[in-house]
Amino acid sequence: MTGTIHVALFDDSKAIRDSLGTLLGTTPGIGMCGCYPDAVNVLAKVAACKPDVVLMDIDMPGPNGGNGIDAVRTLHQERPELPIMMLTVFGDEDRVYDSLRAGAVGYLLKNDDPNAVLDAIQDVHSGGAPMTPSVARKVMLHFQRESTPTDAPAVILSSREKDVLQALVDGLSYKMIADRLGISFETVRSHIKHVYEKLHVHNSAEAVAKTLKGGLLR
Repeated sequence: MTGTIHVALFDDSKAIRDSLGTLLGTTPGIGMCGCYPDAVNVLAKVAACKPDVVLMDIDMPGPNGGNGIDAVRTLHQERPELPIMMLTVFGDEDRVYDSLRAGAVGYLLKNDDPNAVLDAIQDVHSGGAPMTPSVARKVMLHFQRESTPTDAPAVILSSREKDVLQALVDGLSYKMIADRLGISFETVRSHIKHVYEKLHVHNSAEAVAKTLKGGLLR
């Protein structure tokens, strides 16, 4: 990956804004282009700072008297190509699913390791759907409950695609998968794109759920 990933952060906690601002400001390849205590007028704020990735809190003022989830919905409707990742203290199913339905493509908890946040920013910028493991498990179980045996995809995966898929099941980020398999970040991204296409899924949680339900790695 080349160039700098510009991040816009929406969070009403000054401590979070300061700590993440320092972290991103000292990380090569990632920079903060905007830092806001609320998501009121979210479209204007994003238009002004032109981010590549948006980090969004939930429990803060949003558009039209709403919250961060409403800001995600508003932003996604106007800018569907812009990846939005939730960064919040809430891990309950209702807020997770409301966020994903609104258009978020990643979901991290604030007690995650700071390095996990950096990895997730890179993942979501590259087309991934990073989630805190406990959140990903909830999403996976949801898809397992909703799926039926006929949902199991009849697909043929290459040995390398199976290796990558196993790494997703193990909860690894794109960077960690690259390290495990000794391949480049971009090669991981390409394999995962092909896996998603073959499984007819849109994110890692769906891929993991279908993998476990269909026994693709047996």
